[in-house]
Amino acid sequence: MENQSLLLGLTGDMPLFRIIDFLVENKGLDFSKKDIAEGAGLSRASLFNHWPRIERFGLVKITRSFGKTRLYSLNTDNPLTKKILELEATLIRQAMTVAAEQRKEKAIARV
Repeated sequence: MENQSLLLGLTGDMPLFRIIDFLVENKGLDFSKKDIAEGAGLSRASLFNHWPRIERFGLVKITRSFGKTRLYSLNTDNPLTKKILELEATLIRQAMTVAAEQRKEKAIARV
């Protein structure tokens, strides 16, 4: 992935975390497993290796079904998901604070 998210910067660029990161970045939207694999930059085989854990921990919920296709979305009601979203918010706040401090230091250095 070209621009690594803050979450992946902390957890590492592993397939399971890439799946979670994709779902977090696209919360509120629903996707097929194929779309999730593509969005996370993984092969379908890699997604299917990690999918049982994603379901077991309740990180996703089925939003719609048609034929054999099911669409999934991040389960924002799940306590673990809430903690992941809280972690992401904390990482964003920290990154913003660091960026503001760096801008302030550059402004002081110019004077």
